[in-house]
Amino acid sequence: MATAAREGGGPGMDARLDQETARWLQWDKNPLTLESVKQLIAEHNKEELQKCFGARMEFGTAGLRAAMGVGISHMNDLTIIQTTQPYTVLHLKLCAGIMITASHNPKQDNGYKVYWDNGAQIISPHDKGISQAIEENLEPWPQAWDDSLINGSPLPVSRAMLVCFTSFHDVSDSRNVNRETKLKFVHTSVHGVGHNFVQSAFRAFDFVPPEAVPEQKVPDPEFPTVKYPNPEEGKGVLTLSFALADKIKAKIILANDPDADRLAVAEKQDSGEWRVFSGNELGALLGWWLFTSWKEKNQDPSALKDTYMLSSTVSSKILRAIALKEGFHFEETLTGFKWMGNRAKQLIDQGKNVLFAFEEAIGYMCCPFVLDKDGVSAAVISAEMASFLATKNLSLSQQLKAIYVEYGYHITKASYFICHDQGTIKKLFENLRNYDGKNNYPKTCGKFEISGIRDLTTGYDDSQPDKKAVLPTSKSSQMITFTFANGCVATMRTSGTEPKIKYYSELCAPPGNSDPEQLKKQLQEVVSAIEEHFFQPQKYNLQPKAE
Repeated sequence: MATAAREGGGPGMDARLDQETARWLQWDKNPLTLESVKQLIAEHNKEELQKCFGARMEFGTAGLRAAMGVGISHMNDLTIIQTTQPYTVLHLKLCAGIMITASHNPKQDNGYKVYWDNGAQIISPHDKGISQAIEENLEPWPQAWDDSLINGSPLPVSRAMLVCFTSFHDVSDSRNVNRETKLKFVHTSVHGVGHNFVQSAFRAFDFVPPEAVPEQKVPDPEFPTVKYPNPEEGKGVLTLSFALADKIKAKIILANDPDADRLAVAEKQDSGEWRVFSGNELGALLGWWLFTSWKEKNQDPSALKDTYMLSSTVSSKILRAIALKEGFHFEETLTGFKWMGNRAKQLIDQGKNVLFAFEEAIGYMCCPFVLDKDGVSAAVISAEMASFLATKNLSLSQQLKAIYVEYGYHITKASYFICHDQGTIKKLFENLRNYDGKNNYPKTCGKFEISGIRDLTTGYDDSQPDKKAVLPTSKSSQMITFTFANGCVATMRTSGTEPKIKYYSELCAPPGNSDPEQLKKQLQEVVSAIEEHFFQPQKYNLQPKAE
């Protein structure tokens, strides 16, 4: 086989490609991908072979993510087998867990998440250990291609989870409200797996199940009705949901992404328009609701000292404001639920009570039995919250305003630019670290003065006495946070799953009669300066987010 690969690739093919393609021809049992590689070799297509075999996928923010295709740089049957076979999941005594999912990514992508025995996604050093084990066990085991092994009955996990979930939230107190609510809900799973689970969760909470968008409730990897299967993109993904909700006079739309770990919520306004809540806005609402519900059952003030909420460092700090006033603890982690899940488990093992965790990318952990974001539990908890508020003649929008009035307005704006060239991305960030040509970060952005900088790629933080960042750092990803003299905080970072350079900005005001429109205007001025002076989209040929 090695000889055939060498002859097919020609004398110009380097030894690495020679070795990788030879092993692929030996081990791949999928006729489609096998023939594709044979054709590339026969065509002497070194450029494409380099793309497919030049580097193996690496663990990022949320596991492995890549387009589906041939070779070790893509998701396919062989790379999934190679990634999986160092590890065994024992019946009800799990040492690890695996989920294969593209989540909200474009349809040509796929992903692979790994969970450790603590129930949270892996972080260092486990990612490096698994990567090393993959390299040491590349040849598929004899039974690896026997797909009959996966045809057995699945474990009754969903039913067990619902029992734990309903007992944790003690839904007996709200069953009458849930059963008697006049609110109508529409749900879409966006061609993913969420439909049956959300229906079951609603029944477990004594709700009438939501009306499902018929065109989107059956799993379909082609995602035929949407451009991107990601509710985070906003109204464009919810067109069919709006139509159904208007038809049946539903006020609330609940939307999961295809693997149902994220949730978007929309509410019909008195004006007739639909409001899609941002991830930060829904995080504020769910945080308020879960704390309010917990406090009703835990009147002892001493319980607050062991109670925690978490959010990622690029998410709104509204939970911090609530925690400061109410007396519980708030912590921030690095971006991604692998960090929040692991920190939550550490706190739980110390006897602490973790009520809630969220990230602005519409991810919510409403129950510590699932140490990850979960769109199913978030959907039914959102429905419960909306139903309770309806008994007080309050909408979600009205309650969100009340939260900001009580705890201070937190105005946020997040977006991204698309860039497929890793070299360009690296150059953009390195230029920010050498803004004046003397290895100094920028001191201003347009007319706005910068008062602090934290770089979690290099580990620099000028707010610390030793100038060293407290949060973990990673040289493999880019992330710089700028604090401005006017109180605005903005973070620029690369996505771990998509070809995007993202930014997140927030302006936090103290409680009182702040003018939200004036705050929005002030934040927009800062954001415009960041886009112009730091992103420089024309210079770097960046593609803005499609509105």
